[in-house]
Amino acid sequence: MHVLVLGGTTEARALAGLLHGRVRVTSSLAGRVASPRLPAGEVRIGGFGGVDGLVEWMAGHAVDAVIDATHPFAERISFNAARAAATAHVPLLALRRPGWAPGEGDDWRSVGSLEEAATALDGLGDRVFLTTGRMGLAAFAACPQWFLVRSVDAPDAPVPSRTEVLLDRGPFTLDGERELLARHRIDVVVTKDSGGAATAPKLTAAREAGLPVVVVRRPPVPSGVPVAATPEEAAAWVATR
Repeated sequence: MHVLVLGGTTEARALAGLLHGRVRVTSSLAGRVASPRLPAGEVRIGGFGGVDGLVEWMAGHAVDAVIDATHPFAERISFNAARAAATAHVPLLALRRPGWAPGEGDDWRSVGSLEEAATALDGLGDRVFLTTGRMGLAAFAACPQWFLVRSVDAPDAPVPSRTEVLLDRGPFTLDGERELLARHRIDVVVTKDSGGAATAPKLTAAREAGLPVVVVRRPPVPSGVPVAATPEEAAAWVATR
């Protein structure tokens, strides 16, 4: 059996580790990170060339099942995977870590896009901790606030005119996030609802500091695609194919 894992996430690496040695597993990485953490098994890096390219690759490599374990905000590849799997008549599962939920004391502002997040910053303070990754910063390019942008690799232009870039990779600690917010005198945090524990400490630190958090809602999983919440659930699904 050959399983294609559309990966790049912590969950995708864990899933590849669970499947490796039991089935043939190929993890596909988009190639947007310069030095990715490689999973167990076979690895390919780069895009497929859209739906038709993915269908062709699956046919040429005798893929029996596909697991979309990409980032919750990798909307294009998720919908391409759904269309390609339906075209090729290959079963597809989406592996999605649960999203975050506000708790007592949180001051969250939910928005539907990065553009809405930029607008929501009005009146929330001058110093912004922006943790949405290096893609899509153009949405904030016209904002007058000062931004601390944290990402694994350096962002591409355009970026806000008042920007400091912090290159770092999670997981992050609560003590570290507390210190970062205090050292940079942060007024507001902007994040995507990525879910998971690796970057969640910033939310606790923001709550403790009484800071508002602008949260970009994640896009939905394509209609009709079953969802697993953990690598173990995904591995169990593979065992039933």
